[in-house]
Amino acid sequence: MKNLIKYLEENNIHFDDDVIRKFEEYRSGILKWNEFVNLTAIVNPEEFTMKHFVDSVTCYNLAEYQDASNVLDLGTGAGFPGVPLAILSPEKEFTLVDSLNKRLKIINELCENIGITNVRTVHGRAEDLAQKKEHREKYSLCISRAVANLSTLSEYCLPFVGKGGYMMAYKGGDGLKEAEEAKNAIKTLGGRLHRIVDTPIDEKAEAHKILIIKKIAGTPAKYPRKAGSPSKEPLK
Repeated sequence: MKNLIKYLEENNIHFDDDVIRKFEEYRSGILKWNEFVNLTAIVNPEEFTMKHFVDSVTCYNLAEYQDASNVLDLGTGAGFPGVPLAILSPEKEFTLVDSLNKRLKIINELCENIGITNVRTVHGRAEDLAQKKEHREKYSLCISRAVANLSTLSEYCLPFVGKGGYMMAYKGGDGLKEAEEAKNAIKTLGGRLHRIVDTPIDEKAEAHKILIIKKIAGTPAKYPRKAGSPSKEPLK
């Protein structure tokens, strides 16, 4: 965990021994389960720490994250970035969504065993869940990491975000290009590109960016379109 501790110290992010214990136990649990269920291709512990833990928490000091009370992690996979953020922010409520229920069952079991109490999981596709009253425009922040191109991702995420809230997309070096290409789609969905933040996790890593989109108007009722459409025919 030395790389995580170093990152937290350098960025003035509060932690204690119990926080580090939770990270260690979550990493250990995911790597054990990974022998039976495909959760991650990264099995080296320190590489796991950098690419899953450090990368996940790069939004922590951003005002848009700090101001959020409830956070939706869309396409959470093995719990990233939602679980690392939940460990650091026990005052916030996290909803982790994924279309594969077996992953969510593992997350639930690990969180219960470790003592992470501010995470709930929801099984389903974004296109279906975002049309439900209990989820539509109910979150102050929707985050997503490595799920889809920004046009498609905006159609998945923005319907969950209430007016005045934000969507954050974790992207690599092609983030600027994606932002330009998705400009009209974001506008159609009630959003506006707010800012792009460079978030290098270390001097050797590839470029990382967080694209922050503000929800400035309600998303039209027809979005998201039926399951499969946002990825097959991204909004122009």
